[in-house]
Amino acid sequence: MGSVCVEELLEDLKVFGVGCEEEAVPDKLVELCMTHRLAQNDLANELVAFTTTKEDGSRLTVEILNVFEHEVLNKRVTKGHQKKDNRYSGIKDINTIQGLIDVEEEEENLLDAYTTPSKGSQKRNITTPENPRSKRTLSTRSPHLVFSPNSFSPSATPSQKYGSRSNRGEVVTSFGSVQDTSWSGKGGHGSSVKLFGPPEQLLTKSYKFMFQKLRDIREVLSWKIEELGDALKKHYKIEEFTSVLVPAQELVTVLGQIGCDSNGKLNAKSVILEGDREHSSGGQVPVDLSELKEYSLFPGQVVVMESINSTGGKLVASKLYEGVPLPFYQSTEQADDLELQMVLVACGPYTTSDSITYDPMLDLIDIINKDKPDVCILFGPFLDAKHEQVENSQLIGSFEDISKRCLKMIIEGTRSAGSQLVFVPSLRDVHHDFIYPQPPFSYELSKDDKQRVHFVSDPCTLAINGVIFGLTSTDLLFHMGAEEISSSSGVSDRFTRILKHVLTQRSYYPLYPPSEEMNVDYENFYSYVPLPVTPDVLIVPSELRYFVKDVLGCVCVNPGRLTKGQVGGTYSRLYIQRQDTEEERKSPCIAAQVVKI
Repeated sequence: MGSVCVEELLEDLKVFGVGCEEEAVPDKLVELCMTHRLAQNDLANELVAFTTTKEDGSRLTVEILNVFEHEVLNKRVTKGHQKKDNRYSGIKDINTIQGLIDVEEEEENLLDAYTTPSKGSQKRNITTPENPRSKRTLSTRSPHLVFSPNSFSPSATPSQKYGSRSNRGEVVTSFGSVQDTSWSGKGGHGSSVKLFGPPEQLLTKSYKFMFQKLRDIREVLSWKIEELGDALKKHYKIEEFTSVLVPAQELVTVLGQIGCDSNGKLNAKSVILEGDREHSSGGQVPVDLSELKEYSLFPGQVVVMESINSTGGKLVASKLYEGVPLPFYQSTEQADDLELQMVLVACGPYTTSDSITYDPMLDLIDIINKDKPDVCILFGPFLDAKHEQVENSQLIGSFEDISKRCLKMIIEGTRSAGSQLVFVPSLRDVHHDFIYPQPPFSYELSKDDKQRVHFVSDPCTLAINGVIFGLTSTDLLFHMGAEEISSSSGVSDRFTRILKHVLTQRSYYPLYPPSEEMNVDYENFYSYVPLPVTPDVLIVPSELRYFVKDVLGCVCVNPGRLTKGQVGGTYSRLYIQRQDTEEERKSPCIAAQVVKI
């Protein structure tokens, strides 16, 4: 699904006399589109039909949209959803491949009957203007020959929409100031890329999963409440916490984790607080938020609040203590290398949804060879489980073989640039372990490539020339954005609120329960998912709109995805520079941009 244009959606509703009453309505409309995977036209049609049945439906409010979601959207069961839920349905064996080829040939012949130019001339016209060579077959580009799409796909037709795009290289958002308009690095010369953190917090190999016990999950969640509670207690100099179950006629301070009183989506009337073990024995009590002027809450959030509990059965909250982020890393070693470093960041899918030719990946390799970034951070999926040809089992060969050829193409194709490569897996990589935290890819490297190619886990923390990068390919912005509730008279930027939660909850994934599309191993979650420090740069790829933001001193980047359906997407590039340890801290991220592929 592509990005949602709120302005067009509101215009469509205005035509039918449906207006916008509150500032939070546009954000809620985007959330509904993304959560329920609706095109904006479909959402507009559903809303118009719904509001005609309501007396006050001509003016949209968040409350009306919540009712609409409960009464209409949550009851929709579409074939599309059923198909998404069963990712591996319809798996075919090798005997049915020929049948798939015959069907595709018939479809192509049918399409040819409706086109003026011949099929051959149409393919020639798809060649991009900046690359007038014949389609990926020149002998000078050996990596492309290794990864010839014809070797694993019955039909390797390039994407017409991607090939005909006109906005390539356009800078869509910027951060900081760049003295030189041309971005370039030194090809990894003098760059140091290392995993950051204690050895027990480094996930470097696969592990056995599906063996966790409910008691172990409960232990991990309790430890999280207690550890964050101790940090808040010391920071705010709180004398003692009170049990959430004890009646109190005056203000008391309680510690607990936010939850929902049902299996539905959290709202202001369904908030409960699950107390810690030491003071509350894990007891749960409803929370009344009516006295709070502003708040931002999500399931799994550890909070400290002042409240009155007159009957012992309900907390009336009057104050929420803000979370406290971890300190930034400060090296005690003298900084020898303070040179500017260029970092390129891209996130899959690396091919369009209507093709398996990997043209966007080839264009990215060309950019790497041209700009020679010092470090390239590449997030999965490299072979997307949501790609149509993967879902329908239309590929020739195993998923693992195709994925390894994909990695080989990137490694060999960028060898001349010399850039350090960092590969981060995704839960959408169809060949890899579908578990979070996710171990790194298993791939045999040649002796020459071992110095510059790094396979890391999801999530992980890296030190690039002393600058700390936090990396996660999990779409936590989308997952948390669908669950977070807020009431604020100040900044209404949902992205900033979510990123503050990630930093102050000190975790790469603070949401509990997690998204239904994730499998979480909580025993390893406790070891590998907490933040060791507040990173200097946090990379959070998402289906939601790209951005670069400074949040609590940490530069947070959503580079977007390299492809969006059938069209090209975006990637990001950053300039970083480690500062002298004797100076007062400044962000080592000098500048950043998000660029169209």
